[in-house]
Amino acid sequence: MDFRHVTTWIFDLDNTLYAPEMRLFDQIEARMTAYVMREFAVDEVEANRLRRHYWREHGTTLSGLMAEHGIDPMAYLHEVHDIDFSHLVPDPDLAALIAALPGRKIVHTNGDVAYAAKVLAGRGLGVFDEVHGIDTLDFHPKPDPRAYAAVRSLSGFDPRAAAMFEDDPRNLAIPHQLGMRTILVGDGRQGHDIADRDIVADAHVQHRTDDLATFLRTLAAGRN
Repeated sequence: MDFRHVTTWIFDLDNTLYAPEMRLFDQIEARMTAYVMREFAVDEVEANRLRRHYWREHGTTLSGLMAEHGIDPMAYLHEVHDIDFSHLVPDPDLAALIAALPGRKIVHTNGDVAYAAKVLAGRGLGVFDEVHGIDTLDFHPKPDPRAYAAVRSLSGFDPRAAAMFEDDPRNLAIPHQLGMRTILVGDGRQGHDIADRDIVADAHVQHRTDDLATFLRTLAAGRN
C-alpha cells in the first residue's frame, strides 16, 4: 500500500470514526422514521419504505424530504440528532494515529457540523483541521458530486494527493473518479438511512479494512 503521495486525509464520520456497535446511527434511524411517521401520518412500515425510496433516489432521507417535500433541513437535523452520545468511547490510540498522518485531516459527513462536533468530542478526536457537514455544503449529500466539489473548493486540495475513508461504498465512487485513494471501513452493509440496504458494485473501492486503527498503523509502519 503506497500512500506516500497522500497529503490530504478525508474521513467520513458515522460508522467510520466510531464502530457501528456504539449504536449512534441506530438512534438516528429511529428518529428519522419517527419524523416521517409524524409528518406524513403513516405507519412505521410505510415510513421505512419512504426512507428507502429517499435513500435510493436522493442519497439520504434528508435530501429526499427536501427535494420532494421542501422541509426545513436544520429543524430536521436538530431533531434526528437529538440522541444519547454516552455510547461513545474515547479512542486515544486512533486520535494519535490520525494526528500523525502527514498533511491535512478533514471530516466530510452527511450530518451537520454541530452533530459532528459532539461525535468527535465523545471519541476524543479533536485532531482534525477541518470539518465539513451537509449544512456547510449547501445541503448536497454524498454521493452527490456537488458535495465533493464543495469540499474541494473550500479546502483547495489536489484529489490526486488525497485519500478518503468511508463505510458506504456508494460514497467512494466520485473520490475514485477524481483520483483519490479509496478505503472502505467495514463490510459496506452499515446503512446510512436503511439497515437492509443493497450492496452496490464496488470496483471503485481500492482498500478495505474492518479496523481503521490497524489500517492506519500499517500505513505508518510503511512510511518508517
